Order: sequence, then C-alpha cells, then structure tokens
Amino acid sequence: MTDWNTVSEQRLAAMAAAAAEIGKCLRVLNKSGLNLVGEVLRGFGEFTEFEHYPPDDVYDPETHAQYYFHAHSPGEREWSDYGHFHIFLRPKGMPPGIRPMPIQGVEPPSGENEALCHLVAISMTREGLPERLFTTNRWVTAETWYAGDDVIRMLDRCVFDIAWPSWPLNRWLTAMLVLFRPQIEDLIRRRDEVVREWLQGHPGEDVFENRRLEIASALDISLERQLGELGDCLKSRRLRGGGPVSNLPER
Repeated sequence: MTDWNTVSEQRLAAMAAAAAEIGKCLRVLNKSGLNLVGEVLRGFGEFTEFEHYPPDDVYDPETHAQYYFHAHSPGEREWSDYGHFHIFLRPKGMPPGIRPMPIQGVEPPSGENEALCHLVAISMTREGLPERLFTTNRWVTAETWYAGDDVIRMLDRCVFDIAWPSWPLNRWLTAMLVLFRPQIEDLIRRRDEVVREWLQGHPGEDVFENRRLEIASALDISLERQLGELGDCLKSRRLRGGGPVSNLPER
C-alpha cells in the first residue's frame, strides 16, 4: 500500500501530469482500435516466446534509455502474463558518479555504455493493459548490478523521446515510470532487501546467478486504482490548503 502522505507535492504534480499523458496515449490508441502490446509487436510476424520485440530493442540515443517486450512459457513462474516490458538505462544516461556494485567474480563490461541497469518490468494483459510491476535478479536480463538508491536516481533519466516503434507506446512507458514512481521505488528497495536476505540464508552461493531467485520483488497494479488514489490525495491536499493545484484528468 502506498503511503500517500509521504509523497511530496512536487511528486504528486508530476504524477498528475503523467496520468494525463497516459490518458492521451490510451485514448488515441483506443480510437484507432489499437493497444499498447500490439504497438510493439506490429510488423514482426508470428509472436515467439523469449524473443525480443522489437528484435534489437528500443533505444533512445539521446537519453540512453532502452526497453524490449517479450514473454515466457506458461507456468514458468508463480504467475502467467501475456508478456512484459523490461526497461533499462545505459551508463551514458545515468546521473554523474554512479558506479556498478562490485560483485565477486564478475567484471563489469568494458565498453563505456555497456553496463546497463534494469530498472523495472511491466507485465501486460492480453488486452494491452498493465497488471504488475516487478524487479529481477541479475542473471535474468544479464544486467550490471547497481545499488538500489542509485537505481532510484536513474528513474528520472529514463525517457523514451523517439517515435519508433510507436510514439504513444514510448510516451506511455515514460509516463508509467512517473505515475507509479512511489511503488517502483518501494520495489527497488525491496529487491535489495531480498538479495541481502538471500545472501544471509545461502552462505557461499552466488545469489546473482541463482536460478531459484528470479523475481526479486513484484506488485499487482491497476491504472484505475492508482488514478483513484492519486485523485483522492490531490483533493485532500487542496482541502487542507496545501499541496499542488494540479487536477487529475477525467477517467
């Protein structure tokens, strides 16, 4: 449960703006008979499990944000989804001073922009709507491991400001990181807690390569619920004479 009392006025205003952006993206897609998942799969033939869509990922050369969509075989984990977006940031897009965490036996990639960080994944329904946020262990995406506080600092830098493969999809993904920012921060912190607990409970094992630890943290989400709770919080702040003046768009 999100403690809305801890969310700053500035953050609430940004979340309200992101909610408006998400509403616009969904509206134009719905008018065209399209959905978010269809946007990333269009033009690539028959859908194949584990393949990346688009095949070479989506990469913004200015912000160095990156994502792809894919799906696993049914029954591979405790839940099944139609597929999910994995969202990353590469080093050239990270805030100054951030460095990978040292992991015994693992050398970070040598290329100046290769040590990418997995920020969060978004599970989608067959209807093309988000249903879950989750973080993963290092081996899942072959990422470079960064401390949770540094990953949280990266979130503001993750922007998809390109038109390919879909302008509304890219704007939607960018806005999702803002609208669900409190929950994503909680998931990243929980990710680190789970890794620490695993290390304590499995001495001598390489936690980052352990196939028994795949999903580090997860949370079911609902756009409707998030918009409702955000709207209630904005209303409460205004009634108390403080907080942002932003209004949540009509749902």
